[in-house]
Amino acid sequence: MTNTLNWWHPSRHEGRRPALLARNRVQAALRGWFADHDFVEVDPSALVTSPGNETHLHAFSTEAIGNEGTPHQMYLHTSPEFAMKKLLAAGENRIAAFAHVWRNRERGPLHSPEFTMLEWYRVGQDYSVLMDDCATFAKLAVAAARTDKLRYKSFECDPALPFERLSVADAFSQYANMDLLATLSTQGKPDQAALAAQLVTQGIGFAEGDTWSDLFSRVLAERIEPRLGHGRLTMLDRYPIAEAALARPCADDPRCAERFEVYACGVELANGFGELTSATEQRKRFVAEMDEKERLYAIRYPLDEEFLSALAHMPDAAGIAMGFDRLVMLATAAPTIDHVIWAPVALP
Repeated sequence: MTNTLNWWHPSRHEGRRPALLARNRVQAALRGWFADHDFVEVDPSALVTSPGNETHLHAFSTEAIGNEGTPHQMYLHTSPEFAMKKLLAAGENRIAAFAHVWRNRERGPLHSPEFTMLEWYRVGQDYSVLMDDCATFAKLAVAAARTDKLRYKSFECDPALPFERLSVADAFSQYANMDLLATLSTQGKPDQAALAAQLVTQGIGFAEGDTWSDLFSRVLAERIEPRLGHGRLTMLDRYPIAEAALARPCADDPRCAERFEVYACGVELANGFGELTSATEQRKRFVAEMDEKERLYAIRYPLDEEFLSALAHMPDAAGIAMGFDRLVMLATAAPTIDHVIWAPVALP
């Protein structure tokens, strides 16, 4: 666990203050960019009836007491996504938010239970435009931090260089010597046994009972992610549809989805989508995610019925969430995420 003890002490604050001031400059630079490109900054509510419906995202729960004294289950959101997509359904075209979000079971050098997510959406544009946005933001961040590269530990990434765009399937082939698409049916249904056999061949251990998704995540974490974003940014593109609950399928291959993640110095910075707008398909995916969550963690979160209703009115759009604190952390070469959070959370 990251040590946040006495972060307020003058001797500790003195060492953290340059990175914190850089954080403010980075945020100002990005806000200026959004304003110059006709984005409207919005401020979604953090208190929600559904915190998100992904298997491995864990929310902070709370209770709202009505005027009559009746308790109602509520949550702190894990992302402003549902609220922002409702705004797209309402008629907004370009929106952005610096939103505080909360995720339970997440603590470490790169994770804080409360952090700032920068999320933005573009109506009527291809999701690849978001890759250009991310590259631009990385350049703005290092300039605002008054440095030249993103840095983490001994690794460097120069955002001025053209970024690498690499499909997940090609990354599995290049870094793990595995044929990922061979473990998916023509419609993208995963074959656990086929993927498990490839892990055995490559000497990657796994637990009895691991699902295809578990195996996929293990290969990604052990063999692929540490190799990405060195020297230049990497856009890891075209995730399997089974790993993209909120993204639409690729037009040329239903096994893959319009989802990408941004990496610098082996660190994930952002997660973007060509957004799914079918309420029927979205409900099906959410239910499957919650069934798996209940199996693994004995808990499930309610669906946001208003969000599902709003999808019928939502236009085609591309959207992305970036870990703003991580961007600042790499721009300032800070050793942990707590070094760039003004008042980091101290957990028992």
